[in-house]
Amino acid sequence: MHVFDKNIDICHLLSEAVSEGIIVVNKDQLIVSINKKAAHLFKYTHRELLGKPLSELIPEKYKVAHEGHFIKYFSNVKKAKMAGGRCVQGLRKTGEEFPLNVKFNPFSIYQNTYILVLVNDLSERMEIEKNLDIKSEALDATQNGIVISDALEEDYPIIYVNKAFSRLTGYSKSEALNRNCRFLQNDDNDQRGIKIMHNAIRSGKKCQVQVRNYKKDGTLFWNEISINPVRNHEGKITHFVGIQNDISKRVKAEEEIRHFLKIFDDSLNEIYVFDAKTLRFSHVNYGAKKNTGYTLRELRKISFKEIISGITEDRLQEILDPIYRNNQKKITFETLFKRKDGTTYPVEVHLQSSGLGGSVLIVAIALDISERKNYTQKLEKTVAQRTQELKEALLKEKELNELKTKFLSMVSHEFKTPLSAILTSATLVGKYCDSDQQGKRKKHLDSISKGVHHLTGILNDFLSIERLEQGKEIYRLADFSLSKIVNQVVYNANMLLKTGQKINYPMNIEDEIVYQDEKIIALVLTNLLHNAIKYSPEDTEIDIEINFDEDMLSLSVIDRGIGIPKKDQKHIFERYFRADNVLITQGTGIGLNIVKFHVENLGGNINFKSIENKGSTFTVTLPIKNDIE
Repeated sequence: MHVFDKNIDICHLLSEAVSEGIIVVNKDQLIVSINKKAAHLFKYTHRELLGKPLSELIPEKYKVAHEGHFIKYFSNVKKAKMAGGRCVQGLRKTGEEFPLNVKFNPFSIYQNTYILVLVNDLSERMEIEKNLDIKSEALDATQNGIVISDALEEDYPIIYVNKAFSRLTGYSKSEALNRNCRFLQNDDNDQRGIKIMHNAIRSGKKCQVQVRNYKKDGTLFWNEISINPVRNHEGKITHFVGIQNDISKRVKAEEEIRHFLKIFDDSLNEIYVFDAKTLRFSHVNYGAKKNTGYTLRELRKISFKEIISGITEDRLQEILDPIYRNNQKKITFETLFKRKDGTTYPVEVHLQSSGLGGSVLIVAIALDISERKNYTQKLEKTVAQRTQELKEALLKEKELNELKTKFLSMVSHEFKTPLSAILTSATLVGKYCDSDQQGKRKKHLDSISKGVHHLTGILNDFLSIERLEQGKEIYRLADFSLSKIVNQVVYNANMLLKTGQKINYPMNIEDEIVYQDEKIIALVLTNLLHNAIKYSPEDTEIDIEINFDEDMLSLSVIDRGIGIPKKDQKHIFERYFRADNVLITQGTGIGLNIVKFHVENLGGNINFKSIENKGSTFTVTLPIKNDIE
């Protein structure tokens, strides 16, 4: 002990600078030094333990075994430089036993050998692992792959995977445990998503990325991963939770859609799409924007007749009449197009009608015929050249239609086939007429019906995302009965209600006619209402409130559900974001993002108020006046 008296200042500084508990014992197992961390761990003061035997910190039932282990270790101390890493029981001054992680390390000072004992309290960690075991059964029921990694161990080993993970990757639980998640990447590590994920883990932040992973049989699949850190009461990260979702089909569909749209946008010809009734543009390609000098946003504010020069409005109406009568699908005529700067150029315009839902769109392919007009002496050559260009344009148009058909066929195969199977099963279940089978029959019917609505909603959401990203969404504004849409949405939502849930219908809207996009109003109300049902408990009410202020419509959906945590509210409209309190509830995290895009594109806005465990109110305001009148 005199050795430590000589070096007390140095030992004190070193021992107090580390985060672990440190106890130094001599060969007689007497404590010759202890830092404040270790003393506090055992509920002693620093001086109370100096000179005391180490056995005072060990429960009575373990002292004999400890004595044997210590003597054996001390006799071979030169051979074993580091030992331990074991979970043992410690004894506090209060008599309380608690789990410890213990490591031993020998050292020598002035020809005397001592044992440095590093101790860490495992109580909190073991409690966390106990809680994880309790929740594992619930996690196994989720459709997404769940992975939990230990952030307190080197290289973040996997300590838990659910059944969905095994179905997704082909690896069993035993094959995945104690490995780092990078084994799913094989050697494909140079990915942007992986770098984002590593940076987020290092900084202790949550993230969501898309990466290429590989199944046990080597099959590549696109994995959408959400990583969230788990902190203890001290703010220290103890685990990382990863939520995995196979999005391979979605990625393939998005690639095909982007290819389809790129062909359309890269066409050298000018292509315009506008509403047959209002003549307002919904979309134009790159060639049209380049030749006219307008941006897409600027063109959407004007109509087809405003870029035509040299044709009266009556003459234009005469040209378009065959399309309205639907007895001539294609029309060709020559005119002048007016650029944004006021200059004009001659074009040959090819019009073709195209039905979309209950509306009629007109596709206009415009060929710049300046060269033909300026060089009349080369008319024959120019005519032949333009004829060839027209054939190429029509061929490209045919390719566009073929790609569209291929895409729709793919969607039909991937989504409508399982939907058809679900509905067929519903018909078969309907044949169970015995009285003792009615409960089972109703349960299956409800489950199948919900499945159909769920898959249909996902399909609509994914298609909406692509249209919004590429600016391809076509809005059709018209007068319609508001109560008709509300009735339809509420009727469909009633099939999703939980036991005891009730939707309170808005008052005084039966005679209201509004001018807006009927489909978008239905989509917005459906999304907000389905969220209210999904995140509200049984036996609660959901209110729909609709108000009018001059030329604005205000629509609110009020629930008494779980609400949105305050820290998550600023992210609620971000694509794929899901609040911490709904991570194990089905959902894609894209519905509110789509609603926000549509509402803002139509000149409106969306806001919300939410208190966790008390409920949420989402309010959408939209203009409902016909500006063309």
